[in-house]
Amino acid sequence: MSSTVGGSAPVTGMGDRLGLKPGMVVQELGWDNDTDDELRIAVEDCIDADMVDGDYGNVVDAVLLWWRDDDGDLVDGLVDALTDLVGGGSIWLLTPKVGRPGTVDAADVAEAAPIAGLSQTTTASVSKDWQATRLVAPKTPA
Repeated sequence: MSSTVGGSAPVTGMGDRLGLKPGMVVQELGWDNDTDDELRIAVEDCIDADMVDGDYGNVVDAVLLWWRDDDGDLVDGLVDALTDLVGGGSIWLLTPKVGRPGTVDAADVAEAAPIAGLSQTTTASVSKDWQATRLVAPKTPA
């Protein structure tokens, strides 16, 4: 069952919706004062742990990458997000929704992902101001 917090979109169960499970290690990159705290709490509740930051230094199961239009080169950001990601893991690229400050054009994501070696699979609304795009490395033949 989902709940609405502070007039925002439902966030309870959002970690499940992002394919996160208890015990997973999730790295959060690009956090700033504009990120959605309710979404962050929902993710940490789902994995039953705190998210780790860029200094973690070990493999992670998933990455939440908060990205705004003025954060620099998206390809570089995505490549950096791959640093600690375990094979088969996902990067959830969190960008402001259209009309919000810092909106990232969908065409920019579609262009940057393959350059960084990633495929775009899913885009979902995750809060009032943020949307998430799931990016994965293409499967390589064994």
